[in-house]
Amino acid sequence: MDSSTYPRLVGDVGGTNARFAWQAAPGAPLSDVLTLPCADHPTLEAAMQHYLVTLGKGQARCAAIGIANPVVGDQVRMTNHHWSFSIEAVRQLLGLERFLVINDFTALALSLPALSEQELRQVGGGQAVAGMPMGLLGPGTGLGVSGLLPAREGQRAIPINGEGGHVTLAAADAREEAVIRRLRERFGHASAERALSGPGLVNLYVALCEVRGRSAQALLAADVTSRAATGEDPICVEALELFFSFLGNVAGNLALSLGARGGVYIGGGIVPRLGMAIDGSRFRERFEAKGRFGSYLQPIPTLVVQARVSPALLGAARALDDL
Repeated sequence: MDSSTYPRLVGDVGGTNARFAWQAAPGAPLSDVLTLPCADHPTLEAAMQHYLVTLGKGQARCAAIGIANPVVGDQVRMTNHHWSFSIEAVRQLLGLERFLVINDFTALALSLPALSEQELRQVGGGQAVAGMPMGLLGPGTGLGVSGLLPAREGQRAIPINGEGGHVTLAAADAREEAVIRRLRERFGHASAERALSGPGLVNLYVALCEVRGRSAQALLAADVTSRAATGEDPICVEALELFFSFLGNVAGNLALSLGARGGVYIGGGIVPRLGMAIDGSRFRERFEAKGRFGSYLQPIPTLVVQARVSPALLGAARALDDL
């Protein structure tokens, strides 16, 4: 690693929060992790400058962020937040020698090989096969999807940069068909993200109320999960059940598409916070329920990423050396 590219500022920018960290030298651990609400800052560069000033870090040489958005050129406009910026303009404003912007789930995918056993919790059976593709998805403010493809010996795996969260949501039974019909009537296209995200949990609750002929209350995603946990609202319980069923279905599709015998990882902000709820759900059942290819999916492990510090920060730091 080239010491002339340090110190480095790295970030993980979602639709709700932006997390930043500092890397002082080659091989140094990430330090001074700080989470900033996106709504508190008018622009990305303002949030980055706030971090540097608040922690007294001075000038970074290089920076990299993973952001919850497609990155297809210099101009970035966030899907789930109002920030819009030019990568080159931010680089110049902050006096950086290099400013790398990648999709947040590309960053998270890059971190997977570096995660310890303590930062992962397996759901169901299966055993990862070394050197095989890995799949990654995670519900948060939106639904992120990525993966890692094996590279030649001596080289790091190649991250996938796509927008798999917007694939069309599929039903596995009549109840799911009825719910997806309501989502399609409301949004035009019923994407996976319309169900598998924070807003998606609310969408599922509202759709189920319509299916059951009940008036929906003005709930937030946290209300849905808390009422489901206590069992006080059967529609919220049903919404969370559907959430995990849809998640298993989409995760199984991803495993088949990538041949992800290296495992399918569940990141994002929602599932890790729900603790063991996924274990008692139909997630793993739906993951494997692919007809003739159920036996192909059974040996593939599914693992929840439960790292204390955002692994996407580590992935962003690795991206400066890999990309």
